[in-house]
Amino acid sequence: MDVAERELERMVERRSRNGEADADEQEELWKASVRRYNARRREENRQAWCAYFARLAGSLRARAEEYDGRAERLMQDSQETGEA
Repeated sequence: MDVAERELERMVERRSRNGEADADEQEELWKASVRRYNARRREENRQAWCAYFARLAGSLRARAEEYDGRAERLMQDSQETGEA
């Protein structure tokens, strides 16, 4: 074995012991990690917006019921004063 072959063999063994992946494999792993992270963040944001709009709708319904009640009382008051 010449020196270049021995050096290449040592490098291959060292990488296999260290668990190092080649650059292309590392890049693909990184891209997959970024895709998972982005998907998780999108889902978290979607859920947060859904919760926000659900709370907003609930408060608007409560406000509408309050205003309907006020309007009904005003109508009753005006009918009572008109009848008297």
